[in-house]
Amino acid sequence: MIVRFVVFFVVLLSLLGAIDWFVHKRLALVFALSPRARQILGGLLVGGLVAMVGSRVLGKTWPSPLVEGLGVLGAGIQLAALVAFAVLVLERLAAALLRGATWLARRGERPVTVGSGVALATAEAVTTAKESLLEQEAAEPREADAPTTRSDDEAPVLGRRQLFERAAGLAAVTLGTGSAGYGAVYGRHDYVIEEVPVRLDKLPVGLDGFTIVQLSDVHLGLFVGDQEIESMMELVARAKPDLIALTGDLIDSDPRYMDALGRMARRLGEKAPVVAAPGNHDYYAGIGPSLDTLRRAGVNVLVNAAHHPSPRHEGLAVLGVDDMWSRRYGEGRGPDVERAAADLDPDAPRILLCHNPAYFAEAAPHVDLQISGHTHGGQFNPGVRPADLVLPYGYVAGRYERDGAVLWVNRGFGTAGPPSRLGSAPEVTRIVLTS
Repeated sequence: MIVRFVVFFVVLLSLLGAIDWFVHKRLALVFALSPRARQILGGLLVGGLVAMVGSRVLGKTWPSPLVEGLGVLGAGIQLAALVAFAVLVLERLAAALLRGATWLARRGERPVTVGSGVALATAEAVTTAKESLLEQEAAEPREADAPTTRSDDEAPVLGRRQLFERAAGLAAVTLGTGSAGYGAVYGRHDYVIEEVPVRLDKLPVGLDGFTIVQLSDVHLGLFVGDQEIESMMELVARAKPDLIALTGDLIDSDPRYMDALGRMARRLGEKAPVVAAPGNHDYYAGIGPSLDTLRRAGVNVLVNAAHHPSPRHEGLAVLGVDDMWSRRYGEGRGPDVERAAADLDPDAPRILLCHNPAYFAEAAPHVDLQISGHTHGGQFNPGVRPADLVLPYGYVAGRYERDGAVLWVNRGFGTAGPPSRLGSAPEVTRIVLTS
């Protein structure tokens, strides 16, 4: 597993370095930056990458507000560079298309052979060329009128192509810094409660209105601490849960936050019974200690197992399965919904906790509702949501249906990777069951 992580980070850093190099090269050329300005821009980009990676390393030995601030700043610079890269690449593609169209237009005006002679393609092309030549001559100053000297301070006149490139460069800088700054400072704390009514035909009438509050992808660590947990507790109290469901990735990756996990779980348990299923980051932090911490805090941990919330809620089964990636770490058994549901009444409504929504394709025939997380809703979506193109089945955020079952994908409460969110507000889900 260590080798896999090393390879992943080497590839990631190489990719980010290439993006930074391209952005630096294009902006320096487009804005005709001086050598000093180029050095400053290069230092900013390199410093952002170093701060983003360095904060992760330092955070494991010296967690502090300063390290957190460096991480937020570094991630913001890298995200700004990423957005700028996308804009600048689009500008280059547009320029290439324009050049191609111009070449085709000129090719259409070339002379063509007719018999043994040569004729112009069209009389219209000849007329247009003559008119352009006359206009150019008229626009040029006569020798007598031309100035004999030119001031060194006189700004050169920019052509249309240069103006387009500078407009694209300005858009890249503005969109990049604006979106990254918003996501890092405000977007990652813009918490919302998502109200999700779900009708279950098998639900007993006495359980109509039963409320499950789902929390997923908290990522306790350097960027999610006491302040964020206080916001969580306020939202959970407002949601008035009958049951709280935790769907994995509760710790980011650092096992030193186990105590914080225990405190969070105990506080949640004061509001309602708590059930949980593991996620891939819980394996990164150590799955044994993670699940033991939850159990000691009174959480009912479900790993390929089922649970009835309480005798009062008999007739409702809550299932939980292992994470889909668990076999990669040599510690997990992998998800097995059939094993979890083996001893259940076939007529009881079944709610499945599964961290990864991709499992819904296999679980749908066996459950009525699956609640998942893992995707963060794409987390950073600057006008588009790239996750739609890469995630299995397109399960990114919100509600989906398959084989008569419902899937809800929670956008997560914390952040993974860069501490920033855009177009994907952090979420506490309030699921209300109706019969």
